Amino acid sequence: MLPDPWELRHFLLPRVPPLQATRRRLTRALTIEDLRSEARRRVPRAVFDYTDGAADQEISYRRARAAFDAVEFMPRVLQDVSSVDTSCTLFGTTLDQPFVFAPTGFTRMMHHAGEPAVVRVAERRRIAYTLSTMGTTAIEDVAAAAPDATRWFQLYVSRDRELSTSLMHRAREAGYSALMLTVDVPTGGSRLRDARHGFSFPPRLALRSYADGLRHPAWSYNFLTTPPLGFASMGGTAGDLAGHMSRLFDPKMTIDDLAWIRREWDGPLIVKGVQSVADARKLAEVGVDGIVLSNHGGRQLDRAVTPLMMLSEVREAVGDRVVLGIDSGVMSGADIAAALASGASFVLIGRAYLYGLMAAGEAGVDRAAGILSTELERTMRLLGAPRLADLDGDLVRLPARAV
Repeated sequence: MLPDPWELRHFLLPRVPPLQATRRRLTRALTIEDLRSEARRRVPRAVFDYTDGAADQEISYRRARAAFDAVEFMPRVLQDVSSVDTSCTLFGTTLDQPFVFAPTGFTRMMHHAGEPAVVRVAERRRIAYTLSTMGTTAIEDVAAAAPDATRWFQLYVSRDRELSTSLMHRAREAGYSALMLTVDVPTGGSRLRDARHGFSFPPRLALRSYADGLRHPAWSYNFLTTPPLGFASMGGTAGDLAGHMSRLFDPKMTIDDLAWIRREWDGPLIVKGVQSVADARKLAEVGVDGIVLSNHGGRQLDRAVTPLMMLSEVREAVGDRVVLGIDSGVMSGADIAAALASGASFVLIGRAYLYGLMAAGEAGVDRAAGILSTELERTMRLLGAPRLADLDGDLVRLPARAV
């Protein structure tokens, strides 16, 4: 007996893809890795490698990814996970997700929409966004783009202390609620991918990179017809970047300088770039509000410690005195769950949303945030953890060493 075609109609009718090309591309992107692949097709190789690459042999970054890949989950069963709550409170603000958009430099190089596109997604999804000192959109313009977003400002302390003081005051006046002080850049790391492309500051590309740009006409057109790249909050244009870079990082800064920052910034102070238990303990003792364990996404010191591998030890050392964050190598909602279960209060996301930005601008960033949110909620259900507070050390087993 043959089946009735009418009964099979739901199986036989083809799925109609979205008519708009960007929506089609994003609908096919089911993971951050999918967005990464799409980003690689949409921008010149030098731009992709600047975002995707790390320092020297890129060992630090590979180890960070290997650590997350090696995590084993031990789920609780027979738990009521009919409702899952991913909200958290960070520095007095309630957010819908425990991940934060990390500070990134040269964001308008990845896509002309730049920082405003990212902060608008953060506003809609109630995710905290961090603007970099090296941002390509000014402090005030980012605030205007998303006035209701939870915005933090990331500071590199300059040799010009008056400039750093001015940046802090402007951020406070523009409604940025927390200051993230990055401390792992006494000098820039060695980015071999960038060097091989002839990439420099101010941006100059080798001839082959210009040829690659011709194969990406949409990116090239937008790059050439929008304002030149520059550290917008610091003033100036692309031609000034070399001078800014030479004085941007102060190698003389010590922990004693935190007292000066405290005098100039009266909000929560987060220190990013901590890579040892001893330093975390010292910072907790001097009263910082937050610490981010980070090897800068592997972009500074190669062979640096893997943040995930030291997370539980740092949490034990500092207790509840500080809000503890982590970054480097986070590419999925399962990675976020593993970090939270290992002792983190929040997770910084960098490359993951930049892949979305390169792939499709603001819509791509939104897709990245949606992927991470969906993956996190699903992982929590499968772990038997209906709330973030239920993600604890009993649910994860980390390898003794991840290589």
